[in-house]
Amino acid sequence: MHMAKMKIVYVCNECGSDQPKWSGQCPECSAWNTMAEFKLSGDKKKADAGVGYAGSQAVKIQPIKDIKLSEIPRIHTGMDEFDRVLGGGLVPGSVVLIGGDPGVGKSSILLQVMAYLSQHMKALYVTGEESAEQVAMRAQRMDLACDQLEILTATEVDTICSLAGQAQPKVMVIDSIQTMYLQDLSSAAGGVSQVRESAAKLTRFAKETHTAVILVGHVTKTGEVAGPRVLEHIVDAVVYLEGSDNRYRVMRAVKNRFGAVNELGVFAMTDKGMREVKNPSAIFLNRTEESAPGSVVMIIWEGSRPMLVELQALVDDNQYGQPKRLAVGYDQYRLNLLLAVMHRHAGVFLGGQDVFVNVVGGIKVMETSADLPLVLAMLSSFKNKAIPQDLIAFGEVGLSGEIRPVANGQDRLHEAVKHGFKRAIVPAANVIKGGVPGLEIIGVKKISEALQYI
Repeated sequence: MHMAKMKIVYVCNECGSDQPKWSGQCPECSAWNTMAEFKLSGDKKKADAGVGYAGSQAVKIQPIKDIKLSEIPRIHTGMDEFDRVLGGGLVPGSVVLIGGDPGVGKSSILLQVMAYLSQHMKALYVTGEESAEQVAMRAQRMDLACDQLEILTATEVDTICSLAGQAQPKVMVIDSIQTMYLQDLSSAAGGVSQVRESAAKLTRFAKETHTAVILVGHVTKTGEVAGPRVLEHIVDAVVYLEGSDNRYRVMRAVKNRFGAVNELGVFAMTDKGMREVKNPSAIFLNRTEESAPGSVVMIIWEGSRPMLVELQALVDDNQYGQPKRLAVGYDQYRLNLLLAVMHRHAGVFLGGQDVFVNVVGGIKVMETSADLPLVLAMLSSFKNKAIPQDLIAFGEVGLSGEIRPVANGQDRLHEAVKHGFKRAIVPAANVIKGGVPGLEIIGVKKISEALQYI
């Protein structure tokens, strides 16, 4: 009796690279004790062996000018905020990976999207975690029109691709990629090799059939998508759904081959599912009527739009020896940098103080325009002097104490006027010639100049 030979390959759990021999340290990423063994069946289909993630069967060299571009329009999800994050909607043949904490609403928002799309095109929802009855119960609870939506409960990728090839959906959801497996691999579902090869198989299916595929991914305790890092390289877009500690959810794209990264969408979780927040600045500016020391409003730029967010700082005398530095929603290292700049170039010494920083609403600030507002907020708390509620600020602080300009300054100032702000402390280079009606713009060049207004 002929026995198929098993090929043994070692895969790094950290970077996903293949190695023919086991080693305590990965030669690619230098991580220790991350190599995992898995056995690959020797009779694996030859068709898959020579096909890359792009799914092209025609292996040939050709001039790029001879490639015919598809004019198929993007697929709108029925949610403008979701479309914004994706860069305008789903691209046919693309693969989108959505990650987030348990209970954040990944399955809920995708069920809403699929219910909408099923009214206009063929849509398939593949569930590997829940039964068909559970999904139907959620759809009924959320009052979704799912009469045309098709559902498949399966976890074997070859079976899913075969049935989907017969049904020919335009959009397909895989919930979740960690439950999928290939029979050719001996490892369990959710392992490094299974996640990687299952994603590669589904990506090839998407490219060959021009089906838009959305993968749901579990996340680790650090907030990253579980599985090999190569998973995020395979897909076309990586989107995170954040904010499970309150009723608001923030969707952010960290990778997008068809649009801008760091684009932001805001949703509110209700008993009927996700609801779009058209004006996110309004929910993040739910301030008290009285001014409080250490609170200031800043204008950050998220993707393609400005957003007004409240920044809070608390500076207090240290009582236990080592001063504490804690930042929520802001870079901890940049906080330490700004404290040093304040001491060196403004004469404000906070070395013996506990400093706590919080960005209201669970927003994570990714840009440097929050430097100047944070400096103002810390000095306001330290002096116990409130910043006027009609004042807004933005700007980057350099190591030599200079206030550097930021991009899209004009749009930020116009957004401030829309929300009723009367004064703005901004970098001198961001001052608009002719000004903005109804807004007093204060341009500063040095950190010492900015702190004079507190």
